[in-house]
Amino acid sequence: MPTHTMRAVRLHEHGGPEVLRYDTVPIPEPGPGEVLVRVHAAGVNPPDWYLRDGLTKMPGKTESTVSLPVIPGTDVSGVVEAVGADVDGLAVGDEVFGLLRFPSFDGSAYAEYVAAPASDLARKPAGIDHVHAAGAPMALLTAWQFLIELGHDHPSPFQAAPHRPVALGAGTTALVNGAAGGVGHFALQLAKWKGAHVIAVASGAHESFLRELGADEFIDYTRSRPEELVHDVDLVLDTVGGPHSSRFLRTLKRGGALFPVFPGDFDEEETAKLGVTVSSAQVRSNGAQLAVAGRLLDAGTVRVAIDSTFPLADARAAHERAARGHIQGKIVLTVVTH
Repeated sequence: MPTHTMRAVRLHEHGGPEVLRYDTVPIPEPGPGEVLVRVHAAGVNPPDWYLRDGLTKMPGKTESTVSLPVIPGTDVSGVVEAVGADVDGLAVGDEVFGLLRFPSFDGSAYAEYVAAPASDLARKPAGIDHVHAAGAPMALLTAWQFLIELGHDHPSPFQAAPHRPVALGAGTTALVNGAAGGVGHFALQLAKWKGAHVIAVASGAHESFLRELGADEFIDYTRSRPEELVHDVDLVLDTVGGPHSSRFLRTLKRGGALFPVFPGDFDEEETAKLGVTVSSAQVRSNGAQLAVAGRLLDAGTVRVAIDSTFPLADARAAHERAARGHIQGKIVLTVVTH
């Protein structure tokens, strides 16, 4: 490494996109079980702007682990630059991608270099570039852990029971609300991979994009209410969530399930009467799952849609883009190292 410093985006205070500062900081040292990654690209995700806005406690945690200044970011794709003690299976020069240290705000991915737990990383699929790989980890793992396999036994901060995915296949119907966004566009593709009939809900501008990804039906929520058009579905994955998520209960058949990515309040009596399940999960870093999902990316079975890219120094512009909404796929920061 030519120098001992790097450029990174840091928050010295909480606020709007203007508080993101492009600083010079020391290059981190990888500890035991970690590798140093030279970052080629970093994904932009909702927790990044929640942290920027002032959220410093993860759901289920009683206290903050954040001390300012802090480098945001969890999604990374890059090349292994150095290997710490107790790391097997990764070597200098390997191309890797991953969701770092989640759930926490300690990912530090908006930087030229990052010290990453080897267990959070998978080899980058050879068939995609670093920008597309950096767009995948958090959103793809969220869709995977909701729909395919939870992959851990950590207690949920949202509910007493562990989340259990629904078996999807031929003869099952899944509705994805917010299907054009990061989690949504992966969920649509994973449900199609499993053989389900998929109804995509998004604004009309995204229809052709979602049909290209395999949507069997499309509903423009600006023109129609999906809960009035759709009935007897097996699963709703609501990536929008919030207080209006309960309207999707009436689209389900008895025995069906509603998975809100952002948990809301549901009336237990109503769900019991309808004979449906409401369940949520908190995405966790998982290099092994990412390796399996990465094979789908490599084969082109699942693809990463990129909404826009911004240089690391323009992280503010990337967050301004996120704030405008109607994102198609993922926003990614491109990182140029010394």
